[in-house]
Amino acid sequence: SNKTMTKKWIYFIGIDVSKKTLDVYAYEQTQHIKIENGSKGFKALEKWFKEHNIDVSKAVVTFEFTGGYEFKLMQYLESKSIDYCRLPGLEIKNSMGMVRGKADKVDAKRIAKYSYQKKEELKASNPINTAIVELKSLMNYRKKLVRENAGYKSSISERVEMFNVKKTDLIVKSSTKKIRENEKLIKIVEAKMFEIIKADADMLLNYNLITSIKGIGKVNAIITIVFTENFTKFNDARKYAVYCGVIPFENSSGTSLNGRKKVSHLANKNIKQELNQAAKAAMTYDEETILYAERLKGKGKHYKVILNNIKFKLILRMFAVVHKKEMYVDMYKKTA
Repeated sequence: SNKTMTKKWIYFIGIDVSKKTLDVYAYEQTQHIKIENGSKGFKALEKWFKEHNIDVSKAVVTFEFTGGYEFKLMQYLESKSIDYCRLPGLEIKNSMGMVRGKADKVDAKRIAKYSYQKKEELKASNPINTAIVELKSLMNYRKKLVRENAGYKSSISERVEMFNVKKTDLIVKSSTKKIRENEKLIKIVEAKMFEIIKADADMLLNYNLITSIKGIGKVNAIITIVFTENFTKFNDARKYAVYCGVIPFENSSGTSLNGRKKVSHLANKNIKQELNQAAKAAMTYDEETILYAERLKGKGKHYKVILNNIKFKLILRMFAVVHKKEMYVDMYKKTA
């Protein structure tokens, strides 16, 4: 569905998306507005379009893939039938030399300029998959419950260590109760997530494929499906790895004296933490990974570097099984 052929866009709007705000820049009108990321902001945006005579039926809105902060914006644009183009952030950043956290207005302007310069190749994105949005909400809720439990557990151990209290202690008792309640809720949330995946044949297939890899459990499988939007948003493992902050990429500023590779601060920390668990599991249960880790250790590699390399290997495996549509085959089982 390449809308570019039928529609000629004449308005190029760039948006720098963050959790709470959106910086909007209209390229040829050289107009900028900062709005709330939500329905109040969208009302202000409509007014702003009218004030500057921007005909939205001839506009394309371009913004980056942030892994969730842009979902509300996408739903709004779809409800108004406004074309939008969502691009992997690094693509824009690399071409425009963007700086995060310095000036969002500048970033919005660069995105608008990028879309104007690329207008011939620019394609409107497909509508958002509502199942992915729902999975993302459930995933965040699950994360909140897991965090809460960690908090309760630490307050129990503090009580026990400092005051040598009994099980009947109020704080210990109530915290234990909260932990149990949360554990039940976590199970319910996980079951609900699995229901959503089961209802979508493509998602279920990819879920089964990637969980055939040792180390990739339920949570990592769901997170990967959510953030790759069921492997539609990233066409190769390397791009996804960069997004997760797993690959250190060259620090190309040219000013760094030792030229060390730095992991992008645009990286998604959420996925990275979960991938740590997967890598540790693979280092325990997967023959091939165990030997790989040993080899790196023998070369004097730091534990963190080894872990990072294993995370990258797991990402490569996930993309490979999805690409081939074949379950993961253990190298050792193959030769046996």
